[in-house]
Amino acid sequence: MADKETAALRDALCGTKFVYIAASFAALGGLLFGYDTGVISGALIFIKREFGLTTVAEEIVVSGVLLGATLGAIVGGKAADLFGRRRVLLVTAAIFGIGALASAMAPSPTVLIVSRVVLGLAIGLASTNVPVYLSEVAPPQARGWVVSLFQLAVTVGIVVAYLTDYAFAGVEGWRWMLGLAVAPALIFGTGMFFLPETPRWLIRGGHHEVAHRVLVRIRDLGDVNVEIEEIKASLAQQTEGGHWTDLLRRQVRPALVVGLGLAVFQQITGINTVIYYAPKILQTAGFNSASGAILATVGVGVVNVGMTIIAMFLVDRAGRRPLLLVGIAGMIITLGVLGLSFRISNPSGQLAWIAVICLMGYVASFAISLGPIFWLLIAEIYPLKIRGLAEGTAATFNWASNLIVSLTFLTLVEKLGASSTFLLYAFASVASWLFAYYFVPETRGRTLEQIEAFWRARHRARNADSGIS
Repeated sequence: MADKETAALRDALCGTKFVYIAASFAALGGLLFGYDTGVISGALIFIKREFGLTTVAEEIVVSGVLLGATLGAIVGGKAADLFGRRRVLLVTAAIFGIGALASAMAPSPTVLIVSRVVLGLAIGLASTNVPVYLSEVAPPQARGWVVSLFQLAVTVGIVVAYLTDYAFAGVEGWRWMLGLAVAPALIFGTGMFFLPETPRWLIRGGHHEVAHRVLVRIRDLGDVNVEIEEIKASLAQQTEGGHWTDLLRRQVRPALVVGLGLAVFQQITGINTVIYYAPKILQTAGFNSASGAILATVGVGVVNVGMTIIAMFLVDRAGRRPLLLVGIAGMIITLGVLGLSFRISNPSGQLAWIAVICLMGYVASFAISLGPIFWLLIAEIYPLKIRGLAEGTAATFNWASNLIVSLTFLTLVEKLGASSTFLLYAFASVASWLFAYYFVPETRGRTLEQIEAFWRARHRARNADSGIS
């Protein structure tokens, strides 16, 4: 009976249906990513009371998950290239469940921090592999929104975390806040069990017949041989061998710079200070109660979800670059206004609502630009042989930058004040806009193999201009 049910489910996963179902299940890794990073913002208020944490200890509790994510991103890309995207995501689901249970039952700050590091390991693995999995199963014309579903799931996870925080704030139930992540972890693992490996990874490993069967299932077209031959031809032109040193090769270097630059700018523009510390920011601005600050934070999270949905609708129509440039411009304006409002106002109800509006505008701008487009681009722009490795390297830089920003935010606010801190993030946003304008290419409507060909052609043109044969 179990075999028949499994076969029936697999038969249902075909064509466009497969893309929808695969995207939904795989994106649960993003929901867990968002939940486990966002839930600490409300739980931290009560964890601090129970364990008597200092400011430094608070930063370590928050940042433990980021240390784990950095480690997970380092190993996740290489592991996916070696063992396959699907297998790594199955392991990721198990780690999510273990980390959630351990953090919910933590008897001391030390155990809590270790548990958060374990959760971070799963987040790093998910952030490295879910976008790549989605990009390799999606058709070119829908790849933008399919991969962006990962970022949408992250934002939904954050809102669910905020709502959970609010629901348990009255009883100071921080253990429930942390432990409820077990449920989506189980669904994520179950879903990935039934999904196939990506055809591109299978062809890379020489499993051509299996790749053909998978492509027949996931494409509406009857003949998938053209796509298979395109993947094979692209692999034949790649000189990379799947090693770390390949990332420094001249033909790969421009794409690496784009990925690493966006990875760093996504974080040093301050987004996760809002995700992790939004209730504390709003309390500083004039909200008196923890529940009120958490509830206002839910509104910020809802805006994040809504604007991410809009970005998903536009990314395959307007393109990556226009959204990136318009969104970062909005981040510059809202961070500037937020910083100046803290400078000219004392904590009050008026400042509190200015802070809410600015945070909503900032998050909305981020949600149509650096939020989804960073993860989309790093899943698109690298050659197949090193895609997991290169994406993992970009994710590692992203999480390391996240760790540094999160470890320093409260200290910066104490030393410089909220105004100067947010103005500092505004200046970083200016730098990110300039970087996007001069370095980030448009990838809309191209197959992954066409994007690889673009980088190769650009490399050959530069060699010709410099007289290198």
